[in-house]
Amino acid sequence: MYNLYDYELEKLQELMLEYGQKPFRAKQLFSWIYKKEVTNFDEMSDISLSFRETLKKDFEIKKPKIHTKQVSKDNTIKLLIELEDDNLVETVLIRYLYGNVACVSSEVGCDMKCAFCASGLFKKRRELKTSEILGQVLLLNDILKEEGNNEKITHIVVMGTGEPFLNYDNLMSFIRICNSPFALEIGARHISVSTCGIAKRIIDYANEGLQTNLAISLHAPNNEIRDKIMPINKFVNIEKLMDAVKYYLSKSNRRVTFEYILIKDLNDSLKCAEELVSLIKGVCGYVNLIPYNEVIENNFKKSPKENVEKFYNYLKKNGINVTVRKEFGDDIDAACGQLRAKEVKNSES
Repeated sequence: MYNLYDYELEKLQELMLEYGQKPFRAKQLFSWIYKKEVTNFDEMSDISLSFRETLKKDFEIKKPKIHTKQVSKDNTIKLLIELEDDNLVETVLIRYLYGNVACVSSEVGCDMKCAFCASGLFKKRRELKTSEILGQVLLLNDILKEEGNNEKITHIVVMGTGEPFLNYDNLMSFIRICNSPFALEIGARHISVSTCGIAKRIIDYANEGLQTNLAISLHAPNNEIRDKIMPINKFVNIEKLMDAVKYYLSKSNRRVTFEYILIKDLNDSLKCAEELVSLIKGVCGYVNLIPYNEVIENNFKKSPKENVEKFYNYLKKNGINVTVRKEFGDDIDAACGQLRAKEVKNSES
């Protein structure tokens, strides 16, 4: 069975041709499933009865299921989603003044093995299909609809479990569907992808000609620290990573976000701040300082507030655009992978 949510418009047009249909049929289907939010082929009144029967035989319109829902005191929502093969992935709805942000996962598990991250506690089992990444956004839209506020997801960050650039083709289809005026109509500049540093794919992404945002999970100002906490650095060191970032900037003319989780006594000293300034000075980007969500399976601790303030002030004083990420959902397994890790452990005990 073909799941219609797996297909960006161009690919669905090609598939319709194989069925002897005109390419406009794909736009009709997009209108039904994304604009009118129909999941029953019988309701598609402008499609012939005979082709509707073909659609029912060969196609489906299927979202994943909600396994667990957590709601924070700040109204952040975290979902543990059950896939067809019983694997579980997480997605989060974060409400900002500027809109509703969906943080989506791209893989089941993660092989990046970042030492501080709950997502890396379990090896990657497989990549998510386009429909499974998209399904996270659609389920969050369903929740917003149930709340009765006539709101939808307005921004997407691919920063959940998994390394998005290791699921590149499905990621790109997902982005094109989200951005399409015939589908979710989320502006390209409201879509961000975060990578640990897959240099080749950063270059590929630069060549896509998109106006989406790129975030680099940096988390260290030098190779010595980054080697300890991010194994990817032994294959793509900071120098190679920055070369790829500079290529991206030259092609896209879009500024880059450098994500930097502050961990006590590891990367939160003024010396680290000084090295970070030297590393990114003159690069079109900004630093997003992230308070650490502690994971019980490792010994890393959250950087004290005074260290965060000193780090922030040093970067600011030296001309670096910098923000400190507001903390959301600190009462509901906030860190990426925590809810899934808890569920997997419970099922295995």
